[in-house]
Formats: sequence, C-alpha cells, structure tokens
Amino acid sequence: MAERQEQAAPDAVLTRIGQVVMLHHAGDREEARRRLLDLWAEIGHDGEPLHRCTLAHYLADTQDDPSDELAWDLRALSAAQDTTEERTAQETAALRAFYPSLHLNLAADYMKLDRPEAARSHLHRARGAAVALPDDSYGDGVRAAISRLELRLGEDGPQPWGPPRQRPT
Repeated sequence: MAERQEQAAPDAVLTRIGQVVMLHHAGDREEARRRLLDLWAEIGHDGEPLHRCTLAHYLADTQDDPSDELAWDLRALSAAQDTTEERTAQETAALRAFYPSLHLNLAADYMKLDRPEAARSHLHRARGAAVALPDDSYGDGVRAAISRLELRLGEDGPQPWGPPRQRPT
C-alpha cells in the first residue's frame, strides 16, 4: 500500500502544478505565482528533480522581472541536470524532454537582459536538443519558437531537424 502511494505522489504533485498553470493561462498571474511558490516551499530544494524542474520552469513564466525569470529558469535547468541513483528511466526521459524548452527559455531570458552571446549559447543548445523532440504539436511549437528566436538573434544556420515534415492529409 505504501509503495502504491509513493508511486501516486509524483503524479499528484505534477497534477497540482498543472492546475496552477491553467490558472496562470487563464490570466491570474499573481495567484498562480503565489500558489507555485507555496508548492516550491512544500517540495523544497531537495524535492524530486522532475517536480523542481517543472515547478521552476512554470514559476519563471509568472515573473515580472527578467532577472527573476532567469533565476527560475536556471533553477529548472539545474533540477533537470540533477542526477540521482533513484531516478527511473521514465523520469530521466521526462527531464530530457524539457531541455529544448529550458534552453529556449534561457535564450529568451538573456535576450531580455541584453546578453546576446549568452542567448546564442542557449539557443544553440536548444537547437541541438530539439532533434529529440517528437513530431507532434509540442515539438512543432518548440521548433518554431527556436526558429523565431534565431531570426531575432540574426542566426541563419540550418536546423538539425531538417525541413518541415509533411503530414499526411
């Protein structure tokens, strides 16, 4: 019974994060930030890496100050890179799926802070990590966002994922 509850706990935390993200997307940024910060205090700096990564990733989006946004995005990346012996293959895969978005967000943060070289560095990392993105709406959206930021930065290199794929009609 305790083992089953431990397995359900990560889903419960991610569900709670998702509910707050919906609140943010509905336009209540302040309340979303408050609830996400409460969750951060609850899971702590030593909480599960997937929880910390997800939570910090979304907390960054609720920040008004670009420096605060950068700090949360850096926390998200740090959590994604946190290696533990207990991490399952599924958790590792879930964290790796964040890399293109995490680096893209960091590139955008550095752009806001007028640090184009740091932005380019993370944009290149986002582009490299994007090869592993699925061929679905999420992957397409992240690749499109990378391309848009490349244009803003004056990057004109080829994307490693190749030309846009044709979907059957």
